[in-house]
Amino acid sequence: MADAPQIPTVWTNRALLNWTTEYLARKGIESPKIDAQVLLAHVLGCKKVDLLVNFDQQPPEADRNRFKELIQRRVNGWPVAYLVGTRDFYLLTFEVTPAVLIPRPETETLVAEALAFLKPKSAPAVLDIGTGSGCIGISIAHQKKDSHVTAIDVSPDALEVAKRNAAKAGVADRMTFLQGDLFAPLPAGATFDLIASNPPYIAGHEFAGLQAEVRDHEPRAALDGGADGLAFYRRIAAAVGPYLKPGGKLLLEIGSTQDESVRGLLAAQPDLEVGPTLKDDAKHPRVVTAKKK
Repeated sequence: MADAPQIPTVWTNRALLNWTTEYLARKGIESPKIDAQVLLAHVLGCKKVDLLVNFDQQPPEADRNRFKELIQRRVNGWPVAYLVGTRDFYLLTFEVTPAVLIPRPETETLVAEALAFLKPKSAPAVLDIGTGSGCIGISIAHQKKDSHVTAIDVSPDALEVAKRNAAKAGVADRMTFLQGDLFAPLPAGATFDLIASNPPYIAGHEFAGLQAEVRDHEPRAALDGGADGLAFYRRIAAAVGPYLKPGGKLLLEIGSTQDESVRGLLAAQPDLEVGPTLKDDAKHPRVVTAKKK
């Protein structure tokens, strides 16, 4: 085949990885070597480092065929996290399915800030809006052992994933999962020390420019922020006040170009004091902060 590297005579782990890395690179996959390692380790039920230790091992034909199937799905645009069913985030490994957004390293900026704020507090109440896989709320509950986290999502399928992740992390007894739109499912009078959200923030006109694996495979409802990408920030800003305790903190993940707009929406609320915007590891604005006056 013109678009495939030369076929080796013996399919060892080394040969599989070398051939597949070159094949994925020719197909325009962004991280061909890492993807090949992750998918082969998944098929063989081992860690990536085990592949390097056992370079000359010859996987059975059934495993090679399964690996081939996953590689073809990767070439067809499926994200690696959906193919293996997990993604590492903060200090945990989360189950991910096409019902939830794949956790990104940038979101760890929000979790780290949340934990720093909550550290001195006793038995804080936390709200995670649009929890998806649960990566934000579960990470907070896992690290802040006396916290109670309420996690809301409009998608019942996403909530089922989050519940399984909470059970796996050993924090299900300190979490409440509610299905509904933003604050709607909360009981009357509910207030929180911290409210965190990574809401949908892709503007309608930006979808065509997204990577195909994001646009075509991740849940649209977790991405679509309306015509200008700010629809959910407007709704959160307008409604959040009564749900924050005095001095309570709001953390909102944003797209890298949305800092000024989101800060403006929060500043327009008389009961909120806008704080600094936190940057992610790439030095992009990533988390807008505010406090209840």
